[in-house]
Amino acid sequence: MNFVGEKSRVTFQKGRVDKIAAEFFTAHSRSQLKQWILEGHLLVNGKVVKPNYQVQPADELELTPPPIKSINLQPEEIPLDIVYEDQDVLVVNKPQGMVVHPSPGHPDHTLVNALLAHSPLSTINGKFRPGIVHRIDKDTSGLLMVAKNDFAHHSLAQQLREKSNIREYIALVHGVLKEEKGTIDAPLGRSLKDRKKQAVVKDGRAARTHFEVLKRYKNYTLVKCILETGRTHQIRVHMKYIGHPLVGDPLYGPTKTIKGNGQFLHAGKLGFKHPRTGKELIFEVPLPAIFKKTLKFLDRND
Repeated sequence: MNFVGEKSRVTFQKGRVDKIAAEFFTAHSRSQLKQWILEGHLLVNGKVVKPNYQVQPADELELTPPPIKSINLQPEEIPLDIVYEDQDVLVVNKPQGMVVHPSPGHPDHTLVNALLAHSPLSTINGKFRPGIVHRIDKDTSGLLMVAKNDFAHHSLAQQLREKSNIREYIALVHGVLKEEKGTIDAPLGRSLKDRKKQAVVKDGRAARTHFEVLKRYKNYTLVKCILETGRTHQIRVHMKYIGHPLVGDPLYGPTKTIKGNGQFLHAGKLGFKHPRTGKELIFEVPLPAIFKKTLKFLDRND
């Protein structure tokens, strides 16, 4: 099966076209791809199909996303915390509160606007997501790898699909975990009760999070979370699923929580192989100030 358009790939997988497409067009959710299939933006062998079409090995899929309306993407001189940069890749430490790429609800002042003012970016993910290989939530801080050209983008995206890179997070969660470490293996998809949320659902996309306790407090636990997959809101939903929602999480956490700038979640460690040299690169950044301040408060009052 040959994927063209945004991505190109040959595989022998079979299954529903919306599900198979979501495994490779990773910048888009399955629900978004399903809508585009219904609108005729994703073709199979040059023809419009329904979302339940069963993909065959010889099929060719072509995705041409519709243009995003009412957004005029412009470079903006916004300061960036650049951890690493060369001709192919850039690693940036994103602050809490910054949206990664423009959308109808956030048309400007995003990380992409800042990146455009700084450097050329890859074009694979379209006009409004240049350079973006993976994302973190607005109120999650930490490391992101950015592709400066399409050559680098293909390599970095392939590493994500093969789960060969390193993505480690630090999270503060409600409650005291009994286990020292463990793995949450639970499929994720759109919540049937609230379309703004993700949830553990029977027919969701495979999602796996490994966790390890770093420190226990009286009513909270500091944990390291290692992503094996990278689904939307994965750590936030998985930790809630096991009864330990993230502190400060406005979407999945309790209303009675420690105040901050959203969820206490930090992408502190990132590793990948350089697209051109093959050298393994590993980066780490410290917790943001409000996270450190909160931990000091818990240390004093525990």
